[in-house]
Amino acid sequence: DRTALILDIFAQHARSKEGKAQVELAQLQYLLPRLRGWGESLSRQAGGRVAGGGGIGTRGPGETKIETDRRRIRTRISKLRGEISGFKTGREVQRGQRRRNAVPSVVIAGYTNAGKSSLLNALTGAGVLVEDALFATLDPTVRRAETPAGRPFTLTDTVGFVRHLPHQLVDAFRSTLEEAAEADLVLHVVDGSDADPQAQLAAVRGVLAEVGAGNVPELVVINKIDEADPMTLKALQLRERGAVTVSAKTGEGLGELRAAIEQALPERDRLVRVSVPYSRGDLVARAHAAGEVTRLEHGPDGTLLEARVPPELAAELERLPALGTADSELAEHLAEGLVSDPPGAIP
Repeated sequence: DRTALILDIFAQHARSKEGKAQVELAQLQYLLPRLRGWGESLSRQAGGRVAGGGGIGTRGPGETKIETDRRRIRTRISKLRGEISGFKTGREVQRGQRRRNAVPSVVIAGYTNAGKSSLLNALTGAGVLVEDALFATLDPTVRRAETPAGRPFTLTDTVGFVRHLPHQLVDAFRSTLEEAAEADLVLHVVDGSDADPQAQLAAVRGVLAEVGAGNVPELVVINKIDEADPMTLKALQLRERGAVTVSAKTGEGLGELRAAIEQALPERDRLVRVSVPYSRGDLVARAHAAGEVTRLEHGPDGTLLEARVPPELAAELERLPALGTADSELAEHLAEGLVSDPPGAIP
């Protein structure tokens, strides 16, 4: 059937340890409720001690062969879930490191064979595998790129989607697909030469919503314009306002795409140095949660905060009353790196 065929294609393209674990998990989840035998081959119970092929590892003569197989599949599924969870933890650590360095994250998502890996190569020179085949990419590839103004960002290639993607695959590849949910921008690549590109867009958006990436800012990129029908291309541009047209093969439109990415990226975190009254400790807590606090000193009139925070929080912090005399002196010393403990601080 269709699902088994998709799973088989995934299995053929799995290369990394994580990709193989995700595919095996999806296959076992699909197999478990459909496990059946021919005639009585899976319904026999072991006779005597280990007769009937039960052997060591079964739960005695009352357990049938199909029950034994189901139990072993469930055990394997549990083990695979643990392995995939470990991979997810490692990816979260890497994402946290990039966030601390204030590097925006851009994810390339789209229908299978829409040209996502080709676009990654064209923008970064990554040299990742490119094939005219379904689901050629199973493992996310992260590369560094720069906007025309020189601002760095990360570009991540992800697994391709398909209409009515099997739920087993969405579940198994959830840790990989969550790259899109954590991104600052999704480059939604659509094949402009496809007969029904609008259906591709709808299918991908459905999966993105399922993994929690439905609210991430989206930039539609219409690829393969060198092969697209002009009428189909024009209709797609009318429906998708703000879409960028490119050809990863010829390089046409890549300059406009880089400029559009630069415009769509969130503003840089801003450096603020303010005195926060002790009654507004919530602002200090938000600075810790949403930004990076570089210095924190307690003065007579409040907490002197030096942090790199998002623009919205920076604007709110800068609306605080002006620094007092003592805090102004403390701020000057803090800026010069001369203060380790504020006046009157308790050791």
